[in-house]
Amino acid sequence: MSFLSSLNISASGMTAQRMRLDVVAENIANIETTRTESGAPYRRKMVVLQAKNNSFHDVLSTTMAGKSIGTNAGVRAAAIIDDETELKAVYDPEHPDADENGYVRIPNIDMIKEMTDSMAATRAYEANITAYNAVKLMAQKALDVGK
Repeated sequence: MSFLSSLNISASGMTAQRMRLDVVAENIANIETTRTESGAPYRRKMVVLQAKNNSFHDVLSTTMAGKSIGTNAGVRAAAIIDDETELKAVYDPEHPDADENGYVRIPNIDMIKEMTDSMAATRAYEANITAYNAVKLMAQKALDVGK
């Protein structure tokens, strides 16, 4: 594996974690949105991450053959999906979106889950930065050997 492939892998990880943070921010911003453009309450969104390679076996056999895994390594955001858990019902007959029984359907967003996802994405982002900087330092040291 060349050091450029390592940089690409770390960069793809940082991009994926940034997307996770963007989705968490969107969820938190819509924590009280009872009516979207479709007329329904906002549903929590989640990012589905997927390895760019087909399988561990593919990566192992490519590496064992002494070939570079190239740009086909790393992670990507496969989809942003809606969380299909039940929406919360709150009794508020004065609310404009209340049903005939006085209940308002509010988003299925739990602030604890969102903060946990945010912290996990931040830590993963930091880990990718550390790996990126380590590869960059190794390349600089390799160039210094030639002096």
